[in-house]
Order: sequence, then C-alpha cells, then structure tokens
Amino acid sequence: MKTHITTKFKMNTPVDKVFEAFVSPSEIGHFWFSSSSERWSKGKTITLKYDEYNAEGTIHVLEFEVDQKIVFSWGEKNGQETIVTITFAKEDSSTTIEVIESGFNENDPNIIEKMIGQKGGWVYALTCLKGYLENGANNLRASMMQ
Repeated sequence: MKTHITTKFKMNTPVDKVFEAFVSPSEIGHFWFSSSSERWSKGKTITLKYDEYNAEGTIHVLEFEVDQKIVFSWGEKNGQETIVTITFAKEDSSTTIEVIESGFNENDPNIIEKMIGQKGGWVYALTCLKGYLENGANNLRASMMQ
C-alpha cells in the first residue's frame, strides 16, 4: 500500500519568499500556524501553535537546504509520527512547491481517513500560502473551523 501523500502547487512568487514564509516566525502566522517558536533550521525542535484550535505540537527539523528543501518529523507525541518533505523548485520568478508526507501506519484501520485528512490539510495550507504571497490575503488561515 502506498503510505504517502503528495501535494504540489505553483506559486507566482520567487523561491526565497516562499521558503521564508515557512521558516520565519513572523511569516508563518499569515498562512498556516498561529505561531512558531523560532526560526527553522536543521536540528531544531520547533513548537507550533494553532490558537484557533487550541492546539500545540512540535516538529523536528531533519534536513534544511535554503530555498530548496525542508524535511521534518511530527506527530511523535501522539504515536503517529510522519515525515514531511517540502521541496522548492525555482522557475524564473515563480516557485513550484511539493509536499510529501510519508510514514503512515499501514496497519492503522483508519489510515485512509487520516491520509485524506492530511492531504486536505496540505491543500488548504498551500492555498492559504498562495493567497498570502500572491495577493496579501493573511486572513485565510483557520477560516475553516471544525
């Protein structure tokens, strides 16, 4: 069974600005999480908060190549750790961003539901990122309250 999901978007924004939106605590709140404890880099454990859902968790940055790739693990706290690989491909003044989340438990009876949920989450996060970077819309994050 294929135990990863892939989400890919094209941003009409230079790669350095797309990359910075993820790793900068002052940028990430405009499209994804409410806050990030510090600037991302290899080897760091970052605390991410989502105020609207009263949620908090950590990621562990495993790989970090400026303007090219970020790899992190998350979900360890609840026993459902996965690995997220985000790659950034420069194309003139635009960027193609690809997110692959892998490591879902093949024996989990709810694996399909979890993978669909994660895929939807990545599509939503990247849609919010596109709206923010291309149009300055910074009020899309968390607009889909559960």
